[in-house]
Amino acid sequence: MLSLTLTRSIFHPSLARSLALRAATLHTLPDLPYSYDALEPHISAEIMELHHSKHHQAYVNGLNAAEESYVKAPSTRDRIALQAALKFNGGGHINHSLFWKNLAPVKEGGGKLKDGKFKAALERDFGSVDAFKKQFNATTAGIQGSGWGWLGYNSKTKKLEIVTTSNQDPLLTHEPIIGVDIWEHAFYLQYKNVKADYLNSIWNVINFEEAEARFTEVA
Repeated sequence: MLSLTLTRSIFHPSLARSLALRAATLHTLPDLPYSYDALEPHISAEIMELHHSKHHQAYVNGLNAAEESYVKAPSTRDRIALQAALKFNGGGHINHSLFWKNLAPVKEGGGKLKDGKFKAALERDFGSVDAFKKQFNATTAGIQGSGWGWLGYNSKTKKLEIVTTSNQDPLLTHEPIIGVDIWEHAFYLQYKNVKADYLNSIWNVINFEEAEARFTEVA
């Protein structure tokens, strides 16, 4: 049974408001817009389930814990000490939330790039769609360790550019259009250490409709 003091504390108006605000701002694992096996044979159901329910969930949990610690931190020094956890887990949550939408089953249009503003921009900035994919794969495969390959829109140059980020760092220099996870947990169970096979295959399930919507929003 709760003590009288604790009961009064829980239902104190200011604390109740703080708890309600905290609950409202908790990050949660987003649902996938398709089933775990929907991207096969290009990405296996086993990889998708582990990647989403275990790895992404861990970033969500870590971000919530880091933000809670940040709010409670007694000093600037303590808050600074939490920056690495916030960046890693926050980036992991942001990147993966984008990544799931970046993908689509073949039967739902995955891998299909229609004529339009986005395709024209790829051809303008890379020569052709195939040239873009080749350059993207080469740049992303060259990441040492873990990281992400990105197609981003540079608002200064008004061009699409290929960039990479390390670990779970989010893309901050460009507007993200397409992001590909190159951490081993994204491909190793299926493609072992052959990154090139994973990168070649993933284009079959890239959601170009989503990419075009992002591009149209920022370009």
